[in-house]
Amino acid sequence: MKTTQPRKQRKMLYNAPFHVRHVHLSALLSPSLRASHHFHSVPVRKGDTVRVMRGDRKGLEGKITSVDQKNFRVFVEGVTREKVDGTTTPVPIHPSKVMITGLSLDDKWRRESLKAEAAVEEAKKPEEKPLEEEEKPKVPKKERKKKTTRKPAEKKKRVKKEKTEGSEIG
Repeated sequence: MKTTQPRKQRKMLYNAPFHVRHVHLSALLSPSLRASHHFHSVPVRKGDTVRVMRGDRKGLEGKITSVDQKNFRVFVEGVTREKVDGTTTPVPIHPSKVMITGLSLDDKWRRESLKAEAAVEEAKKPEEKPLEEEEKPKVPKKERKKKTTRKPAEKKKRVKKEKTEGSEIG
């Protein structure tokens, strides 16, 4: 976001289009998935297996049954609340409060993006240099003189003095 004002950040978040909201609906990956896919977080989807990390239902694990992009919430299988009349209703959970333990790779686009991004991550890693190149001492750069700059006001005064002196002579 380009602004630091909280009210404008909230406004941008709540008025965001759905293709941008999708990115905000991301959750952390478990350490095993993080090692294999080279990601820290991925947008959640229906069918992902998640573990609840915060709140009253901490530790519960289940599949995501639905994703509510409008309210930035996910619904997890088995995380329900019993109402007064005896019916059960799913409890909405913010995606930052869950950890993805199993990815749903049914979608071709998601599968390809995870593979492509992993390949890019591996390509960015610096290559190991031979020991001979690393042992070379670095030559210090020559120190440069700092340039002094005049203030614009001083320059104007000097120009005015020269003009007045020149007019007296002539």
